[in-house]
Amino acid sequence: MGVINVDMHIHTIDSKDSLCSYESILKVCKKRNIDCIAICDHDSIRGAQIISNMNTEIKIIIGEEINTAQGEIIGLFLKQWIEPNMDVFNTIKKIREQNGIVYIPHPFDRLRKKRLKPDVLYDVCELSDIIEVFNSRNVYNEDNIKAFEFAQSKEILKGLGSDAHTPFEIGNSYIKMQDFNSPEEFLTSLSNAQYITKKSPLFVHFITKIVKHYNRWRTR
Repeated sequence: MGVINVDMHIHTIDSKDSLCSYESILKVCKKRNIDCIAICDHDSIRGAQIISNMNTEIKIIIGEEINTAQGEIIGLFLKQWIEPNMDVFNTIKKIREQNGIVYIPHPFDRLRKKRLKPDVLYDVCELSDIIEVFNSRNVYNEDNIKAFEFAQSKEILKGLGSDAHTPFEIGNSYIKMQDFNSPEEFLTSLSNAQYITKKSPLFVHFITKIVKHYNRWRTR
């Protein structure tokens, strides 16, 4: 097995604030030489399952960015949907029951209302596998740096991703790592990975807000 490029955080149109159709994701991945993606829709694995079934070239990790009572957490390598709004520690238990990986997204992004609350972050970290140390959508560089330093201090594996909600964001940040065939091999490969980072432009946040409000209006 060789080295592959992995974007660990992408949203499909099954996230109400995303414009990434299944077809556009696969097309952009091929164009930008992204070999593997983790689909992490908000409180849903439907999009990840659909894109996994329609694709044969891009490796798909089925994930879910789950809103808990204390903020968001990501489960990777999931087999079943996990209900949102539970206690974060119960959510982690549900991820583990599926032999999934626990991934803390954007832990210090000051602009995200749904990031993990500071009073539980340290306890959750002890039960997690990976911390997202660079998110292309983080506006402030200091917030990514703080996440990196926190992961270093806790000696926990580092992950990153584009957090793409639009097709042109896909692959802005990705990891070069050895290919893998299981969650366990993924973690081993991640420990020796190379990180490629690039921030997304500020206007992507405005696109997200417009899409979110439009979808709310459309479903009223």
